[in-house]
Amino acid sequence: MTGASDGIGAAAARQLAARGHRLLLVGRSPERTAAVARETGAAHFVADFSRLDDVRRLADEVHASTDRLDVLANNAGGILGARRVTVDGNEQTFQVNHLAPFLLTQLLLPLLEAGDGMVVNTASSAARRLARFDIDDLNAERGHSPEHAYGNAKLANILHARGLLARYGDRGIRAVAFDPGNVRTSFAAGSGSFLRLVYRTPLSRLLLISAERGGENLVFFVDGTPGETWQPGVFHTQQRPASAAETSPLVHADLFVDLLWERSEALVAPWLR
Repeated sequence: MTGASDGIGAAAARQLAARGHRLLLVGRSPERTAAVARETGAAHFVADFSRLDDVRRLADEVHASTDRLDVLANNAGGILGARRVTVDGNEQTFQVNHLAPFLLTQLLLPLLEAGDGMVVNTASSAARRLARFDIDDLNAERGHSPEHAYGNAKLANILHARGLLARYGDRGIRAVAFDPGNVRTSFAAGSGSFLRLVYRTPLSRLLLISAERGGENLVFFVDGTPGETWQPGVFHTQQRPASAAETSPLVHADLFVDLLWERSEALVAPWLR
């Protein structure tokens, strides 16, 4: 599970550990990730998703530690600040939220095929409310705001899940994207977004659910059964399939699924050796 050092990732790790699951936790902070790992008895790894070299190293370390993965929970991400370009040449929000998980998933596919083959992407209703998706400007060179960049990346998470199912479903891979709800965590703490006012003020107590409740929503998919408790390839809001009013129309556009996949694959090609 990525994004396991804080928020819903850490909460879900505690809940899954209590159910007896073996966990491999990934976080950006060495100290916080190690603390959650000690608490849950999990193995842990450290990676910074703004560096694709870190993602490649992480995948190599996971391969060295296990011969199968039953579930990959792509939970890391967040809304960031002003437009920045990573050392890999990508807009930071797009890379951290989408390209890095896309690369990690591709690199771990052999382990997933050897296991139960489930991929769970933490997305957001921001895919509908905030996205201004331009397939020809994935790195926001023609215009950027923290909110739109985040919405675009969360839409990409949903399209990624659909793409995984279309390409690898016949090899046993089942993928889903879900919105965990508006969760009271450190989300948006480092951004200049107006959303910081909701997440970092007393308003959060009125408008947001707890990290534990958000963690329960993640656990629902990680510990669930595809085709029974959740539907592969379908965007869910918390624990139910999202309605049309809760979903961006682009979620159902096969053309965008394919174009995003092709362009993402080209951007991470140097790390897919």
